[in-house]
Amino acid sequence: MPTPSHRLPRTRRIAVLAGGSVAAACVLGAVPFAMSAQAAPDLAHAALPAHDGWAADGKGTTGGSAASGSRVFTVSTRAELAKALTTGSATAPRVVRVKGAIDTNVDDSGRPLGCDDYAQGTGYSLASYLKAYDPANWGRSKVPSGAQESARATAQKRQAARMVLDVPSNTTIVGVPGTGAGLKGGSLQVKKADNVIIRNLAFSDTRDCFPQWDPTDGSTGNWNSAYDSLSLRGATHVWADHNTFTDSPGLDAANPRRFGREYQVHDGALDITNASDLVTVSYNRFSDHDKTMLIGSSDNDTRLRVTLHHNVFRGIVQRAPLARVGQVHLYNNHFDTTERDGYAFAYSISSRARAQVVAEYNNWTLPGAGKTSRLLTGDGTGALAGSGNLVNGRVTDLVAAYNAANPKKIRPTVNWRPVLCAGLETSAAGLPASLGRTAGAGVLTASGALARTDVRTP
Repeated sequence: MPTPSHRLPRTRRIAVLAGGSVAAACVLGAVPFAMSAQAAPDLAHAALPAHDGWAADGKGTTGGSAASGSRVFTVSTRAELAKALTTGSATAPRVVRVKGAIDTNVDDSGRPLGCDDYAQGTGYSLASYLKAYDPANWGRSKVPSGAQESARATAQKRQAARMVLDVPSNTTIVGVPGTGAGLKGGSLQVKKADNVIIRNLAFSDTRDCFPQWDPTDGSTGNWNSAYDSLSLRGATHVWADHNTFTDSPGLDAANPRRFGREYQVHDGALDITNASDLVTVSYNRFSDHDKTMLIGSSDNDTRLRVTLHHNVFRGIVQRAPLARVGQVHLYNNHFDTTERDGYAFAYSISSRARAQVVAEYNNWTLPGAGKTSRLLTGDGTGALAGSGNLVNGRVTDLVAAYNAANPKKIRPTVNWRPVLCAGLETSAAGLPASLGRTAGAGVLTASGALARTDVRTP
């Protein structure tokens, strides 16, 4: 049941019906973020607006908005970023302003590091690894072990030490407008931290040099990589806003096949796992990626209260999101399922492991040969409620379409009522055009307002 902080004024409240029962009751007329942010002191010191998704619950999410003086850092290199995230008190508010695109696969002097650099001295080589674990010799009943697997893991840890950066509590990391701010090949990890804001950053080609072969993963085995562009692990009160996530320029189409499977070097774009809680993901752009967003690390995960609103998913294969266990609210997102750059669509939303998902007033662009029944998937235990969802401009009952074509049904009712819904629009018709101008990194100014919105295309 909702906590007392959810008890908002009754004025202009709506009921979203699904399967004959009330699934949601959101306050309408709340000011959308893009406008309310104009009242903030500046982009770097802004806090999450009231009622803006699950991250607004309780004390809300302020990040490093109270930081001043020596607690405000401007960084343009990997070394400066790492120092800014570790200098001084681990819990005092801090703001990290990222200026330009930072390559994280470099040494402390800025010299680029490649996969061979990380593998040097470990004894690992891809040729030796492939020879050792070829299913023709190793078989398919056990995961790799022994010298080459140990060497691979050591090389992988070396890469992680450079390109994975931990974010402490009470921190805001924000891209400086007009500088193309972001991380190239890097991963921000919010692990067991509270009150974090990540905004206006472009994450590109977060890749693992050393994927692990697992012959027991599925019927034919899989290559599994580490590193998400943004990873929330046991994190609470997190706001990820106006970021861009993409595999470009290292698209999956360039990945070779080894042991008959794609040698996958990318993992998630934004994963929310290990009992993370009270998260709002807003106005982000996800493109050219496979396993996009995992909510819940296993079927036994806990908490996982997450809101996704006004995001764009384009050229995404799956997991937009895959939800387990928690209470997940999706509203006013645009899903373009047209194949793009070799990323062939599989599904958008998966509700499994008893997840309770409310999806309302979202917009799907589905190519002519696409099937509405493929927009959802599940394991037979999850639920998804909501209304006002459009598919190619037509109001569509997503659950009914899925259940008519699949034996493992998705329940059309949920056991909770989301009310933290700032900026909810009760028509999804204009989302492709409006989010084409307002979602992703690079559209905010230093004041936190939107830049000109007539120059950006979807």
